[in-house]
Amino acid sequence: MGKRENVLIIGAAGRDFHNFNVYFRGKVKYNVVGFTGAQIPGIADKKYPPELAGNLYPEGIPIYAEEALPRLIRELNVDFCVFSYSDVSYQHVMGLGAIVNAAGSNYMMLSPRDTMLKSKKPVIAVCAVRTGAGKSQTSRRIIELLMERGLRVIAIRHPMPYGDLVAQRVQRFAELEDLEKHKCTIEEMEEYEPHVVRRNVIYAGVDYQDILTAAEEDPKGCDVIVWDGGNNDFPFYNTDLMITVADPHRLGHEVSYYPGEICLRIADVVVINKIDSAPPENVQRVRENIAKTNPNATVIEANSPIQVDDPEVIKGKKVLVIEDGPTLTHGEMKYGAGTIAARQHGARELVDPRPYTVGSISETFKSYPYIGTLLPAMGYGKQQLKDLEATVNKVDCDAVVIGTPINLSRIIDIKKPNTRASYELREIGMPKLGEILSKFVKMHDLFVKK
Repeated sequence: MGKRENVLIIGAAGRDFHNFNVYFRGKVKYNVVGFTGAQIPGIADKKYPPELAGNLYPEGIPIYAEEALPRLIRELNVDFCVFSYSDVSYQHVMGLGAIVNAAGSNYMMLSPRDTMLKSKKPVIAVCAVRTGAGKSQTSRRIIELLMERGLRVIAIRHPMPYGDLVAQRVQRFAELEDLEKHKCTIEEMEEYEPHVVRRNVIYAGVDYQDILTAAEEDPKGCDVIVWDGGNNDFPFYNTDLMITVADPHRLGHEVSYYPGEICLRIADVVVINKIDSAPPENVQRVRENIAKTNPNATVIEANSPIQVDDPEVIKGKKVLVIEDGPTLTHGEMKYGAGTIAARQHGARELVDPRPYTVGSISETFKSYPYIGTLLPAMGYGKQQLKDLEATVNKVDCDAVVIGTPINLSRIIDIKKPNTRASYELREIGMPKLGEILSKFVKMHDLFVKK
């Protein structure tokens, strides 16, 4: 056997671990000397544990801060670096490539072909060109339509393993109590809870082959697997129906962010979402970009109407708007459901939270200064959750508008009147998702209960 190639995986606690598991683990020709972490607070200085890394790594694999990349390449004698995270511009991807090459290492990205696992069940994947485009509401709509046909649907979510990785190897969520059992962060709850409250089982974790096997053999039964994507990453499983969501509020990002353009290019169906709130010229340009990039895709157009639990909490008030954290941070959105709800229902003022932030929330605004007069719902750990609660209660406002996918007031103690705003997907015109799914059910000869 020749010299083992030293590999450094550049990641953010998700795609990086999956790439290792499916492409590098157990292969003696490679020696993975480390991971680097970005985007997620507190990832660096941990280890990918030996229980997951396999017998070639009895001490596990260290995780370093991405900022140390040039030094790590030199000190660890790295032969090549593998870029393995999502929702970043092409400038960012190739900027890192320049750092890697200048430090003396090769630079690579793994393809869907080399990282997708095969399921025994039909798989529908829901992905997007950017974080916050509307994947979750699209996934929910698809699952509802399949369940209406009597099919047993199991969802599998893109990973968010921010805690004990061994304990998180395979996670199953079927009851709200499972969120507490698995010590979920806000970011995790925002993705899992909407499925659970609809009586749908969802899996996530670290080892996606083990997760797939568990989902296929779920005690409630499984006819179809729905891959509920994260950020703008492509699926971890071979798909029988690939649905990608595009966002006209971020015109051009569908062809300039990694790996969202891959999701666009491999889509069978593209949903142009938020047509009701986007400029018509943006919608038209997105249509044109889809036609150039993937002319064979079926295009569905959809609105994202805002639902507000109690509009009277907003009318005429000075309000603090809290939006989904990742959508505002690396997703780069300037507003979300809460902002639109505040404007539609007559808020007198949107209060700037920045003079009132504490601890890690202050650090978030330093890292993402373009967020502006909104508060991202950050909660990657207990201390950050405490900082979020303290910040909310310090803000000088009359009321709070919660634009997160879960009811944040269930997680933190908000000492002001508050109401929740949320999106739902509503297709307009033809074709509709129901028509697409009817063809899918027939093609795969799925048994539908009468």
